[in-house]
Amino acid sequence: MVAGHACYPSKAPPMDVQSASSVVLQALTQAASQDTAVLKPAEEQLRQWETQPGFYTVLLSIFNNHMLDVNVRWLAVLYFKNGIDRYWRRVAPHALSEEEKASLRAGLITNFNEPVNQIATQIAVLIAKVARLDCPRQWPELIPVLLESVKVQDILRQHRALLTFYHVTKTLASKRLAADRRLFQDLASSIYGFTCSLWNHHTDSYLQELQAGHQDAALSSLERTLLSLKVLRKLTVHGFVEPHKNMEVMGFLSAVFERLKQFLECCRLVGPGSVCREKLEKTVILYTKVLLDFLEHHPYPFIPLIQRSLEFTVTYVFTDVGEGLVFERFIVQCMSLIKMIVRNDAYRPDKNVDESNAETLEAHRIKSAFFTPPTLAEIGTRLVSKYFLLTQEEVAMWEEDPESFAVEETGGDSWKYSLRPCTEVLFLDIFHNYSATLTPVLLQMVHNLQGPSDVDDPAQLLLKDSVYNAVGLAAYELFDSVDFDQWFSNQLLAELQVSHNRYKVIRRRVIWLIGQWISVKFKSELRPLLYESFLSLMQDPDLVVRIETATTLKLAVDDFEFRTEQFLPYLESIFALLFQLLQQVSDCDTKMQILHVVSCVIERVSTQIRPYVACLVQYLPVLWKQSEEHNMLRCAILTTLIHLVQGLGAESRNLYPFLLPVIHLSTDVCLPPHVYLLEDGLELWLVTLENCPAITPELLRIFQNMTALLELSSENVKTCFQIISAYIYLSATEFLQNYAEALCRSFCDLLKDITMEGQVQVLKVVEVAVKVSPVLASQTFQPLFPLVFRGVLDGERYPVVMSTYLGVVGRVLLQNSCFFRTFLMQMAMELNQEVDHLLGSMIEMWVDRMDNITQPERRKLSSLALLSLLPSDSSVVQDKFCGIINISVEALHDVMTEDRETGTLKDCMLMNHLEEPKLSDDEEPPTEQDKRRKLVVQEFNTLVALYRELVISVGEISADCPALRAEMHKTRTKGCEMAQAAHQKLSAISGPEDGEIHPEICRLFVQLQCCLEMYLTEMLKSGCLLGSLQLHRRGKDATASSKMESQKEDSSAVPILEESCSSELDCCLAYSLVSADIENIERDMTDMKNLLSKLRETMPLPLKNQDDSSLLNLTPYPLVRRRKRRFFGLCCLVSS
Repeated sequence: MVAGHACYPSKAPPMDVQSASSVVLQALTQAASQDTAVLKPAEEQLRQWETQPGFYTVLLSIFNNHMLDVNVRWLAVLYFKNGIDRYWRRVAPHALSEEEKASLRAGLITNFNEPVNQIATQIAVLIAKVARLDCPRQWPELIPVLLESVKVQDILRQHRALLTFYHVTKTLASKRLAADRRLFQDLASSIYGFTCSLWNHHTDSYLQELQAGHQDAALSSLERTLLSLKVLRKLTVHGFVEPHKNMEVMGFLSAVFERLKQFLECCRLVGPGSVCREKLEKTVILYTKVLLDFLEHHPYPFIPLIQRSLEFTVTYVFTDVGEGLVFERFIVQCMSLIKMIVRNDAYRPDKNVDESNAETLEAHRIKSAFFTPPTLAEIGTRLVSKYFLLTQEEVAMWEEDPESFAVEETGGDSWKYSLRPCTEVLFLDIFHNYSATLTPVLLQMVHNLQGPSDVDDPAQLLLKDSVYNAVGLAAYELFDSVDFDQWFSNQLLAELQVSHNRYKVIRRRVIWLIGQWISVKFKSELRPLLYESFLSLMQDPDLVVRIETATTLKLAVDDFEFRTEQFLPYLESIFALLFQLLQQVSDCDTKMQILHVVSCVIERVSTQIRPYVACLVQYLPVLWKQSEEHNMLRCAILTTLIHLVQGLGAESRNLYPFLLPVIHLSTDVCLPPHVYLLEDGLELWLVTLENCPAITPELLRIFQNMTALLELSSENVKTCFQIISAYIYLSATEFLQNYAEALCRSFCDLLKDITMEGQVQVLKVVEVAVKVSPVLASQTFQPLFPLVFRGVLDGERYPVVMSTYLGVVGRVLLQNSCFFRTFLMQMAMELNQEVDHLLGSMIEMWVDRMDNITQPERRKLSSLALLSLLPSDSSVVQDKFCGIINISVEALHDVMTEDRETGTLKDCMLMNHLEEPKLSDDEEPPTEQDKRRKLVVQEFNTLVALYRELVISVGEISADCPALRAEMHKTRTKGCEMAQAAHQKLSAISGPEDGEIHPEICRLFVQLQCCLEMYLTEMLKSGCLLGSLQLHRRGKDATASSKMESQKEDSSAVPILEESCSSELDCCLAYSLVSADIENIERDMTDMKNLLSKLRETMPLPLKNQDDSSLLNLTPYPLVRRRKRRFFGLCCLVSS
C-alpha cells in the first residue's frame, strides 16, 4: 500500500479499459515519481498487473492520449514494449490471448501522429517487435497500411509512418531462419520499386527546398530522405539472393554515386553551424554504408560497381576535388571502401589462374587497370604527406594531456571509426598488395628528408614524423630494400640525441620506428647502443617520449634475439627509470602499460632482477589499494607479481604479508572482483607455491577458496589441479590433514561428470599424493580407488586413461603394499570373487595393456610395482611370472643408456644429484635462443608421442571412431607445423663446417631426425589401419557373416577395424571420410619425407660425417622408445 493513496488489490480481475484506466494511470504517475517510497510500491503493482488480461489495452489507450504527461506516456510505452518480449509469444507463460493481441495490433497502426519524437521512436520499435513475431501471417495488413500512410500529405503522419516502416524493415531483415528470409525477400521484391520512388521524391524535395533557402522545409524533407534511404539499405542488402539480376537494385546503387555528389555539394551551402548540417552528414555517411554493406554481403554482384567506387573515393579523398567538401567520417568510409576492395578475397585469383572463376578474374582486371603506378604513387604520397601528419588537435592533446595521447587506443576495429587508424590500415593493405610500385616512392621520400631537420620548420618536422611512421608500418615489406642497421648507426641514433624541445616529435617517432624494426632487421651488436639510448630517453623532459621509450623497451626485451648478458649492464638504471616513470604517470591505462613493460623485463632477466626490486615491492601495495575501482589495472599488478615471484624465487616469502591477501581476494568466487582477477590470481597462487621454501599457516588457509573453484568446473580447473599438486609437494602431511576430506569429496563429485582428460588430471593429482605421502594419501583417497581398479579390470579402452589408472595402482602397490592387500580383499568381497582370481585378472590385464603406457618413467613404475609382487608365495603371481619378467625387461631396455664416460649401461631415470650438468672449460653454455629451439623440438616430440597413442587407440578399439580420426587429424596437422618450425629454427644455425659445434645443437638435430622417423612410421601405421577398414568394407557381404568371421580369424596378423554404420548412407559417408583421411595421411607423409631429406642436407658437417650409432650416443637418454622383441617364456629370456 502507498501511504496517502488508494490501496491496490493483490490480484486484479480482467481489466476494463474505462474503469481501469484511472487506476493504471495513477500507478504510472507514481512510478514516474522521484520519491522512492512512492515509486517502489507502484512498480510492484505494475509488475503484478503485467499478466492481467486487458492491461496492455489500457497501456495502449494511455500512451495514445496526447493530453497526458509525457513522462507517464513514456513509461506506458516502455511497459508495453517489455510486455511484448515476455508475453506476446503463444508459448510464453501468461501469454496474451489472441483476441487481445488482434485488438492491440489494430490500435497500434492508428497512431501515426505522435508529436513527441522519443515516444514516436519507442512506438515504432514496439510495432517492429510485434511485426517480428506476427508479420505477415497474423498481421498481413501492417505493410499495406504503412505504405498508404507514407503517401499522405500530412508531414507529421508521413514522417511517423516512415519511421515505423524503417524499424519494421530493419527487424524483419534481421531474421535468419530460411523461411523468414524467403518471406522478407518476397516483401522486398514487392515494395522495392515503391520505396525507390519514395526516396527519389524526398531527395528531390530536399534539394529543391535547400536551393530555395527554405531551411525548415529542407530539414523536414531531409529527415524523410534519411528514413527512406535506411529502408532501401535494408531491402537492397538483405532482400535479394541475386541482386545483380534486378535492374531496380542496380539502378539504385548506380544512382547512389550521383546522389552522393549532390549531397557533398550541399555541404558548401550548409555551414558547420547550421541545424541541417548534422542530418546532411548522416545522410552522406548512410550512402557510403549502402555501398560498404552491399560489398560485404554481395562481393560478386558488386563487381560492376568497383570501377565507379574506386574513381569516386580516390577523387574525393586523394585529389583536390574534395577540398572543402569532405569531412572526417566520410573520409574514413571512403578509405574503408577502398580497403575492402583491395583486400577482398573474392577478388584475388588463385595461384593457378586457370582455377579462378570468371568473376574473380574480372574483378582483378578492373583493380589492376585502375591502380596504375601513377595512381598508386599519388595515393601513397597523399596518405603519408597529408593523412599521416599530426593534426592540430593531436598536437594540442600532446601538450595538454600527454598520457591520453601516448596510450591512445588504435587496435581492434578502431580503423572503422577513426581517421588515423583507418589511414594506417589502408596504407598497409595497399603497400602489401603493390609493394613493388610503392617501395621506390617511399624510399624517395625518406631520401628527401636525410639529415637532421630544422627545428624552426614545424612542417618539415611533421612530414618527417609521417614518413618515419610509414617506414615503420611497412617494415616487413621493406626488409630487402632498407639497410636498417646502417640507417640506425648513421642517422637515427644522431636524431635521438637532438635535445631541442621541438624535436621531441622526431625523438618519439624514431624510438617508435626502432621498435617496429627490432624484430625485423636489427643486429645484435647494435643493442648496447640502443640500451644507452633508452637510458637517455627515459630521462627526456617530455612524458610522451618517455612512455614511447618504455613501449619500445618492451619490444626490445621481448624479442627472440634478446640476450640477457648484453642487457645486464644497463638493468639497474633502466629498471630504476621504469619505476620512476610508473610513479609519475597517473592514468590507469598508462600505469597498466608501464606495468606490462616492468613485467616483461622481470620475466626476461629472471633472477638477475633481485637486487633492484626493493622500491617496486614497496610501491605495489600502495598501487593495489589505489586501484580498488580499476580491476584491469589490478590484473596488470597480478601479472607483475607473477613475474616478480618467479624472479625472487624463495626470497618471495618476504612479500607474503601483501601477496597472500591479494591471492585470497582474487580467487574468492564470493567477491565480485574474481570475474576479472581469477585467472591471473590462480597463476600467482601457483607460482607462489612453486617458489615457497616452506608452508605457512596463512598460505595453507588460502586453500579454503579451492572447494568453490572446483565446483565452477571452468577453464581454470587445470590450474587448480596444479595448485593442489603444489601443496602436496610442499607439505603433504599438513595439507592432507587439513583438507583431505573436502578434497576427496570434490574429486568424487568431479569424476561423476567430467571428460576423459579431466579424469586423467584428477587421478594424476591422486598419484602425486600417493607418491609423496603413501600412507596418508591412500587412506584419504580410498573412495576413488574402486573406480580406478574397476577401470583396470574392465580394460579401459582409452590408452591415456588406462595408463593413468595403472599409474595410480602402481604407486599404491609399490609404496603402500599393506594398504593394497587390504583394498584387494575389500574389492574381492564387493565383486564376490576370490582374492587370487582378482589379483590374477589384474596382473593379466596389466601385462596385456602395458603398451598403453608410452612414457619410460611410467613403464618403469609399472614394472617395479609388478616386480614387488614376486617375493610373495601366491601361486597366481608365480603363474604370471613370465609376463612380469617380459614387461620388466622391455622397461629395462627403455630406461637403460650407455654412460659415455665409463662405457657401461646405466638407468637414465636415476637422479644422482640436483645440479645442472657441468660444462667443460672449452664448452660454451647454450644460449637463450638454443633453449627456445629445444622447446620447439621437444613440443614436436610430445606431439609425436600423442599421435602414437592415438594410433594405438585406433587399433585397440577395433572400430571406426570418427572422434578418434578427427583427433588424429588435428594432432597430425599440428605435428607437421611444429616439425616445419623446428626445422626452420635449426636450419638457421650457422656453425663451423669442419669444427666443433655445441653438443646441445647436435642433440637437437639428432632428436628431430629421430622424431621425424618415428612420426613417419606412426603415420604409415595409421594409414594401414584405416586402409584395412576400407578393404573390410569392400569385401563385406551381409549374407556371408560367418565367412567373414573366419576370414578375420585367418588374417589376425592384420588389424581389421569394424564399421559401426547404422545405414547404407552412413556407411557411404564414413567410407568417403576415411578415404579422405588416408589421402591426407599420404600427403603429410610426403611432406615429412621431404622435410627429413632437407634436415639431413642442412645438418652440420660434423654430424654428417658420423654413422648412426655415434649419432645416437650424443644424447644422454633414448629419444624414442624402440620396441624390443617380446619374450614369452623364461627360456627365451635366458637364451637371449
